[in-house]
Amino acid sequence: MAGLSLYFEDGHDDLDDFGFDDYGSECDGIRITAFLDAGQDNLTPLGRLEKYAFSENVFNRQIVARGLLDVLREFSDNENDFISVMETVARMSEDGEPTVRAELMEQVPNIAMFLHESQPNFPAAFSRYLVPIVVHYLTDPNNQVRKTSQAALLVLLEQGLICKGDMETKVCPVLLDLTEPSSDDDYKIEAVAIMCKLVTMLSKETVEQLLQRFCELCSDARLFQVRKVCAANFGEFCSIVGRDATEKLLMSKFFDLCSDSLWGIRKACADCFMIVSNSTSPEVRRTKLSPLFSSLISDQSRWVRQAAFQSLGRFISTFANPSTTGLYFKEDGTLLEVPRCPSDRLGHKPTAKHTLSPHHSGGDSDSRHTPPQNQQEGQARNNNNLPPTNNKNKETAQTDQNFNSFLYWRPPLADISQELEMLKGQGPRTEGEKKEVVVEDRKMSSLEPATCTQIQKVLDCLQPHMDDPDVQAQVQVLSAALKAAQLESQSEEEGESESQTPEDGKPDDESSQNRVITEGRQTPEPPTQQNVIPQQLLDQYLSMTDPAQAQTVDTEIAKHCAFSLPGVALTLGRQNWHCLKDTYETLATDVQWKVRRTLAFSIHDLALILGDQLTAADLVPIFNGFLKDLDEVRIGVLKHLYDFLKLLHAENRREYLYQLQEFMVTDNSRNWRFRYQLAEQLILIMELYSHDDVYNYLRQIALTLCSDKVSEVRWISYQLVVEILQKMYACGARELGLNFINELIVRFCHCPKWVGRQAFAFICQAIVEEDCMPMDQFAQHLLPSLLSLSLDPVANVRVLVAKAMRQSVMEKGKLRTSSHLQLRPVNNTVEK
Repeated sequence: MAGLSLYFEDGHDDLDDFGFDDYGSECDGIRITAFLDAGQDNLTPLGRLEKYAFSENVFNRQIVARGLLDVLREFSDNENDFISVMETVARMSEDGEPTVRAELMEQVPNIAMFLHESQPNFPAAFSRYLVPIVVHYLTDPNNQVRKTSQAALLVLLEQGLICKGDMETKVCPVLLDLTEPSSDDDYKIEAVAIMCKLVTMLSKETVEQLLQRFCELCSDARLFQVRKVCAANFGEFCSIVGRDATEKLLMSKFFDLCSDSLWGIRKACADCFMIVSNSTSPEVRRTKLSPLFSSLISDQSRWVRQAAFQSLGRFISTFANPSTTGLYFKEDGTLLEVPRCPSDRLGHKPTAKHTLSPHHSGGDSDSRHTPPQNQQEGQARNNNNLPPTNNKNKETAQTDQNFNSFLYWRPPLADISQELEMLKGQGPRTEGEKKEVVVEDRKMSSLEPATCTQIQKVLDCLQPHMDDPDVQAQVQVLSAALKAAQLESQSEEEGESESQTPEDGKPDDESSQNRVITEGRQTPEPPTQQNVIPQQLLDQYLSMTDPAQAQTVDTEIAKHCAFSLPGVALTLGRQNWHCLKDTYETLATDVQWKVRRTLAFSIHDLALILGDQLTAADLVPIFNGFLKDLDEVRIGVLKHLYDFLKLLHAENRREYLYQLQEFMVTDNSRNWRFRYQLAEQLILIMELYSHDDVYNYLRQIALTLCSDKVSEVRWISYQLVVEILQKMYACGARELGLNFINELIVRFCHCPKWVGRQAFAFICQAIVEEDCMPMDQFAQHLLPSLLSLSLDPVANVRVLVAKAMRQSVMEKGKLRTSSHLQLRPVNNTVEK
């Protein structure tokens, strides 16, 4: 290496003896332990390590620090030598040169992993020698060394390489010292981030110590940098310590940070607001956090308002409840329907307990109204499939507790009337049967006043689910029964009205309000106001499409609104879709293609949330508009084409067969990934259509894609062709299948280009491997053409033909006796 001798002028060793003669400017991949090889100094390897580890030349010490992992491997066979190396490392950690200490610390995670794999041989080496070095470097005066130590510590924590005892006895005391009021400001800032990573691995007592110190740091009036770091990590800390500690200790600090005098701290609070909300109870979320968020969204600083609007949709999503939405998120973020019990007459009762992702927690928003005893009893009865109890006295005494959305979806329903008992276990009725039920219910209209109140409460619970036909039928029955009961008791109520009128002559406000609600329930209509989230939050969210907001807050505020709209729609439920419909249509026609693109990528999730009726009425027109949009928007629709089409009715779904051909035309012909995505989606949507539709519409698209200029598109299209042929034979349409085979032979086997003939060989191999058709049919219609390609002048074609013969036809095909005449040509082809 040029100029290397300058580094060793003070030494007395020959370069060849040292072992660095082959080193270049980059030492990666070179055996760094070459300096341990025997040379003219007659030293042992350990002596040579000692010599260069404490050489006066800084470069020597850096090389030793960089090669520590290889050095440890060299001496790992002997425990005594290994301990000597670790002691040398401990002394090297006190090197006065910061670059040597930084090099040493960069190797610590790799050394820790090596020691972890060799745990039986060296059980305490890491804890005894390396952990103290990492902890000591957290207070190193050099900033680079300190940062390297912090990064190494976080890696060790994430990989689980530090035991719990070391964290509690060695790491935590140092962190507490670093965050003392008298400690250096930089140390405080750096220690807060490490605290948040530690608490999941510590005992409760240790966490409480860190939590108390974190609360003190949040109130540090002297250093705004410390408060800012606390605000930036506040959400993560809340999610770790849990709900109780968050509400008792952290919530007051969060309020202080949200009203801090520095806009950067308030902005950090807005960024983590959703995580904080997920760590609180629904009551705190609604009564305390919602007003607090409104103050951030109207903050005097534009940057705070911008961050608040970006977090608004995510904060609203924390109000979502899977027991009412009927949907939940898997760990990978996929939106799925809650499994429904077949015996559930409403079709909404969850049969299993699901956990939402952090973005959509809050599933216990209604359970707080139910006594714990009733919750446990109902859940146990539900899990064990026990018959519902029937205790009228108990239900009458606990009317207020029993009528809420938690118990509504769980057996037993309160025995409010004989009408509900009549509907249990019955499927959907015809119109004639519904009329008979109404007539029968009117005959049983002599209901007690208490029962009328119960029916009214059930009607209130049913209103959010009016999109379900069964629910609509029940509402009609109960409304008729309630109306009959009210008419019967109307004269009695008029007689008592004078004695109940207040002294000032004005009617009672509560009774008037109840009368208005009762009259409204007689003709069920979608509610004009929602009660899922605070109305102020919804109004603020709807204002995100206002052009004035783009000018005063954020030019991309509409994009953030579109991004979070599915989560808001999921939270509100399909019964409140009318609140978002106009906003969605405004976003769908936004002049910014990024906004429309965002909606296009999520329209399939929104369709699952809204259901088939609202999808057909409100989403299909927008979906059709996206199909004619820019490629940047169309790709969002195309990527989830199957997910959207499967939610439509068959007659609506079939209309898109005529439009699939339009995906072949793109703004830029070089956008081959568009055609690749089309082939992938056609493979999926094939199951949604009949074999005739597949043959008439998808077949030609598949053949065109097989001739694409890009090989990636061609290969995925070959698989599409195989799937089409498999569907033909699976549906018994052998005539169509035979026609398709003949078309494949003409188009590919006899193709003048060798790429087409190679494609035919691949298709034949895939047909055999996927078992698309009977082997006797394959031997009769495809095998002769495949064998003819064994004499193809192009080697690439012959190679693929041989591969198809050996790997598929001979081994997996299992030619039957009827095709034994083909065995000899096959063997001859393989031998060639």
